[in-house]
Amino acid sequence: MAPRTLIITPTYNERDNLAEFVSSVLAAAPEAHVLVVDDASPDGTGALGDELAARDGRVRVLHRAAKRGLGTAYLEGFQRALDGGYDVAFEMDADLSHDPRHLPAFLDAIARGADVVLGSRNMPGGGVEGWGLGRHVLSKGGSLYARTILGVGIRDLTTGYKAFTRRALLSLDLGSVRSNGYAFQIETTYRALRKGLRVVEVPIVFVDRRAGRSKMSRRIFAEAIVEVFRLKLDAARGRL
Repeated sequence: MAPRTLIITPTYNERDNLAEFVSSVLAAAPEAHVLVVDDASPDGTGALGDELAARDGRVRVLHRAAKRGLGTAYLEGFQRALDGGYDVAFEMDADLSHDPRHLPAFLDAIARGADVVLGSRNMPGGGVEGWGLGRHVLSKGGSLYARTILGVGIRDLTTGYKAFTRRALLSLDLGSVRSNGYAFQIETTYRALRKGLRVVEVPIVFVDRRAGRSKMSRRIFAEAIVEVFRLKLDAARGRL
Protein backbone atom coordinates (compact mmCIF):
# COMPACT_ATOMS: atom_id res chain seq x y z
CA MET A 1 0.00 0.00 0.00
CA ALA A 2 1.37 3.44 -0.94
CA PRO A 3 2.11 5.71 2.02
CA ARG A 4 -0.34 8.54 2.68
CA THR A 5 1.60 11.51 1.41
CA LEU A 6 1.18 15.25 1.96
CA ILE A 7 3.16 17.63 -0.24
CA ILE A 8 3.55 21.00 1.47
CA THR A 9 4.31 24.15 -0.51
CA PRO A 10 4.59 27.58 1.14
CA THR A 11 3.48 30.41 -1.15
CA TYR A 12 3.84 34.16 -1.33
CA ASN A 13 3.00 35.75 -4.69
CA GLU A 14 3.13 32.50 -6.67
CA ARG A 15 -0.11 32.92 -8.62
CA ASP A 16 1.69 32.57 -11.97
CA ASN A 17 3.12 29.19 -10.94
CA LEU A 18 0.64 27.56 -8.58
CA ALA A 19 -1.81 25.92 -11.00
CA GLU A 20 0.97 24.33 -13.05
CA PHE A 21 2.75 23.23 -9.88
CA VAL A 22 -0.33 21.50 -8.44
CA SER A 23 -1.19 19.88 -11.76
CA SER A 24 2.31 18.52 -12.32
CA VAL A 25 2.65 17.24 -8.75
CA LEU A 26 -0.66 15.37 -8.85
CA ALA A 27 0.19 13.94 -12.26
CA ALA A 28 3.43 12.52 -10.85
CA ALA A 29 1.92 11.40 -7.52
CA PRO A 30 -1.84 10.97 -8.07
CA GLU A 31 -2.47 9.46 -4.63
CA ALA A 32 -0.80 12.35 -2.80
CA HIS A 33 -2.45 15.42 -1.32
CA VAL A 34 -1.13 18.97 -1.71
CA LEU A 35 -1.19 21.56 1.08
CA VAL A 36 -0.72 25.17 -0.03
CA VAL A 37 0.39 27.35 2.90
CA ASP A 38 -0.25 30.89 1.73
CA ASP A 39 0.94 33.97 3.61
CA ALA A 40 -1.78 36.40 2.47
CA SER A 41 -0.22 36.84 -0.98
CA PRO A 42 -1.21 40.23 -2.43
CA ASP A 43 -1.35 38.72 -5.95
CA GLY A 44 -4.23 36.38 -5.09
CA THR A 45 -2.28 33.13 -4.76
CA GLY A 46 -4.43 32.08 -1.83
CA ALA A 47 -7.68 32.68 -3.74
CA LEU A 48 -6.36 30.62 -6.65
CA GLY A 49 -5.47 27.88 -4.19
CA ASP A 50 -9.08 27.88 -2.99
CA GLU A 51 -10.27 27.53 -6.59
CA LEU A 52 -7.96 24.57 -7.15
CA ALA A 53 -9.12 22.98 -3.90
CA ALA A 54 -12.77 23.39 -4.90
CA ARG A 55 -12.07 21.49 -8.12
CA ASP A 56 -9.89 18.73 -6.66
CA GLY A 57 -10.32 17.15 -3.23
CA ARG A 58 -6.62 16.32 -3.08
CA VAL A 59 -5.76 20.02 -2.66
CA ARG A 60 -5.97 21.88 0.64
CA VAL A 61 -5.13 25.49 1.50
CA LEU A 62 -3.91 26.90 4.80
CA HIS A 63 -4.34 30.69 4.88
CA ARG A 64 -2.10 32.71 7.18
CA ALA A 65 -2.78 36.35 7.98
CA ALA A 66 0.64 37.75 7.09
CA LYS A 67 4.03 36.90 5.65
CA ARG A 68 5.62 34.79 8.40
CA GLY A 69 8.41 32.96 6.65
CA LEU A 70 9.35 29.61 5.18
CA GLY A 71 10.20 27.78 8.40
CA THR A 72 6.95 28.51 10.22
CA ALA A 73 4.99 27.58 7.09
CA TYR A 74 6.62 24.16 6.97
CA LEU A 75 6.22 23.63 10.70
CA GLU A 76 2.49 24.30 10.45
CA GLY A 77 2.34 22.03 7.43
CA PHE A 78 4.16 19.27 9.29
CA GLN A 79 1.67 19.54 12.14
CA ARG A 80 -1.18 19.23 9.66
CA ALA A 81 0.50 16.11 8.29
CA LEU A 82 0.77 14.58 11.77
CA ASP A 83 -2.78 15.53 12.72
CA GLY A 84 -4.07 14.17 9.43
CA GLY A 85 -2.43 10.79 9.85
CA TYR A 86 -0.07 11.10 6.88
CA ASP A 87 2.91 8.75 6.59
CA VAL A 88 5.16 11.08 4.57
CA ALA A 89 5.43 14.87 4.33
CA PHE A 90 7.27 16.58 1.48
CA GLU A 91 8.74 20.04 1.19
CA MET A 92 8.51 21.51 -2.32
CA ASP A 93 8.78 25.01 -3.76
CA ALA A 94 5.81 26.22 -5.78
CA ASP A 95 8.03 28.09 -8.26
CA LEU A 96 8.49 24.98 -10.47
CA SER A 97 12.16 24.62 -9.53
CA HIS A 98 11.51 21.22 -7.93
CA ASP A 99 10.62 18.72 -10.64
CA PRO A 100 7.79 16.39 -9.55
CA ARG A 101 9.26 13.64 -11.73
CA HIS A 102 11.74 13.06 -8.92
CA LEU A 103 8.97 12.18 -6.44
CA PRO A 104 9.06 8.40 -7.11
CA ALA A 105 12.79 8.34 -6.25
CA PHE A 106 12.05 9.92 -2.85
CA LEU A 107 9.27 7.44 -2.14
CA ASP A 108 11.46 4.53 -3.24
CA ALA A 109 14.18 5.64 -0.78
CA ILE A 110 11.58 5.74 2.00
CA ALA A 111 10.33 2.28 1.04
CA ARG A 112 13.93 1.07 1.44
CA GLY A 113 14.17 2.42 4.97
CA ALA A 114 15.08 6.11 4.80
CA ASP A 115 13.61 8.41 7.46
CA VAL A 116 14.51 11.65 5.66
CA VAL A 117 15.19 12.02 1.94
CA LEU A 118 17.00 15.04 0.51
CA GLY A 119 16.92 16.09 -3.13
CA SER A 120 20.59 16.74 -3.77
CA ARG A 121 22.00 19.04 -6.43
CA ASN A 122 25.55 18.18 -5.40
CA MET A 123 25.84 14.47 -6.19
CA PRO A 124 26.25 12.47 -9.41
CA GLY A 125 23.08 12.88 -11.45
CA GLY A 126 22.13 16.10 -9.70
CA GLY A 127 22.61 19.67 -10.82
CA VAL A 128 21.17 23.12 -11.43
CA GLU A 129 19.84 24.78 -14.56
CA GLY A 130 19.52 28.52 -15.07
CA TRP A 131 21.72 29.96 -12.33
CA GLY A 132 24.48 32.49 -12.76
CA LEU A 133 27.91 32.16 -11.16
CA GLY A 134 26.96 34.16 -8.07
CA ARG A 135 24.01 31.95 -7.18
CA HIS A 136 26.11 28.80 -7.67
CA VAL A 137 28.79 30.18 -5.34
CA LEU A 138 26.18 31.17 -2.73
CA SER A 139 24.46 27.77 -2.72
CA LYS A 140 27.50 25.50 -2.85
CA GLY A 141 29.49 27.75 -0.55
CA GLY A 142 26.67 27.81 1.99
CA SER A 143 26.35 24.04 1.94
CA LEU A 144 30.12 23.53 2.24
CA TYR A 145 30.32 26.04 5.10
CA ALA A 146 27.54 24.27 7.02
CA ARG A 147 28.99 20.80 6.34
CA THR A 148 32.40 21.91 7.62
CA ILE A 149 31.17 23.60 10.80
CA LEU A 150 28.69 20.85 11.69
CA GLY A 151 30.95 18.00 10.66
CA VAL A 152 28.44 16.08 8.54
CA GLY A 153 28.79 14.30 5.22
CA ILE A 154 25.53 15.43 3.60
CA ARG A 155 26.37 16.97 0.23
CA ASP A 156 23.40 19.34 -0.06
CA LEU A 157 22.46 20.69 3.35
CA THR A 158 20.56 23.66 1.93
CA THR A 159 18.20 21.83 -0.41
CA GLY A 160 14.51 22.65 -0.05
CA TYR A 161 13.21 19.51 -1.79
CA LYS A 162 12.83 17.04 1.07
CA ALA A 163 10.67 14.24 2.43
CA PHE A 164 10.14 13.24 6.06
CA THR A 165 8.50 10.11 7.37
CA ARG A 166 6.03 10.38 10.21
CA ARG A 167 8.65 8.81 12.49
CA ALA A 168 11.10 11.54 11.56
CA LEU A 169 8.64 14.37 12.23
CA LEU A 170 7.81 12.91 15.63
CA SER A 171 11.52 12.62 16.46
CA LEU A 172 12.62 16.14 15.52
CA ASP A 173 11.02 18.08 18.40
CA LEU A 174 9.47 20.50 15.91
CA GLY A 175 8.38 22.92 18.62
CA SER A 176 12.00 23.78 19.37
CA VAL A 177 13.03 24.54 15.75
CA ARG A 178 13.96 28.22 15.61
CA SER A 179 15.25 28.85 12.09
CA ASN A 180 12.83 30.46 9.68
CA GLY A 181 14.69 31.11 6.43
CA TYR A 182 17.56 29.53 4.52
CA ALA A 183 18.81 27.99 7.77
CA PHE A 184 15.60 26.01 8.32
CA GLN A 185 16.76 23.37 5.86
CA ILE A 186 20.12 23.03 7.58
CA GLU A 187 18.59 22.81 11.04
CA THR A 188 15.99 20.14 10.26
CA THR A 189 18.51 17.91 8.50
CA TYR A 190 21.08 18.34 11.26
CA ARG A 191 18.48 17.52 13.90
CA ALA A 192 17.60 14.36 11.99
CA LEU A 193 21.24 13.30 11.92
CA ARG A 194 21.66 14.04 15.62
CA LYS A 195 18.60 11.88 16.39
CA GLY A 196 20.20 8.96 14.56
CA LEU A 197 17.65 8.97 11.76
CA ARG A 198 18.59 7.56 8.39
CA VAL A 199 19.08 10.51 6.02
CA VAL A 200 19.46 9.65 2.33
CA GLU A 201 20.22 11.89 -0.65
CA VAL A 202 18.77 11.32 -4.11
CA PRO A 203 19.87 13.32 -7.15
CA ILE A 204 17.65 16.10 -8.47
CA VAL A 205 18.05 18.71 -11.18
CA PHE A 206 16.98 22.09 -9.83
CA VAL A 207 15.57 24.47 -12.44
CA ASP A 208 15.57 28.21 -11.73
CA ARG A 209 12.13 29.80 -11.48
CA ARG A 210 10.53 31.03 -14.71
CA ALA A 211 8.11 33.51 -13.12
CA GLY A 212 8.12 35.62 -9.98
CA ARG A 213 11.00 36.67 -7.80
CA SER A 214 13.33 34.72 -5.53
CA LYS A 215 12.65 35.06 -1.79
CA MET A 216 16.37 34.94 -0.93
CA SER A 217 17.70 38.04 0.87
CA ARG A 218 20.81 39.15 2.72
CA ARG A 219 18.97 38.87 6.02
CA ILE A 220 18.00 35.26 5.32
CA PHE A 221 21.57 34.40 4.31
CA ALA A 222 22.99 36.11 7.43
CA GLU A 223 20.59 34.11 9.61
CA ALA A 224 22.01 30.91 8.15
CA ILE A 225 25.60 31.88 8.98
CA VAL A 226 24.72 32.57 12.61
CA GLU A 227 22.40 29.58 12.91
CA VAL A 228 25.07 27.06 11.94
CA PHE A 229 27.21 28.13 14.91
CA ARG A 230 24.20 28.03 17.24
CA LEU A 231 23.40 24.50 16.11
CA LYS A 232 26.98 23.42 16.72
CA LEU A 233 26.89 24.97 20.20
CA ASP A 234 23.54 23.42 21.06
CA ALA A 235 24.80 20.00 19.97
CA ALA A 236 27.91 20.39 22.15
CA ARG A 237 25.66 21.23 25.12
CA GLY A 238 23.45 18.20 24.48
CA ARG A 239 20.42 20.28 23.51
CA LEU A 240 19.78 18.58 20.16
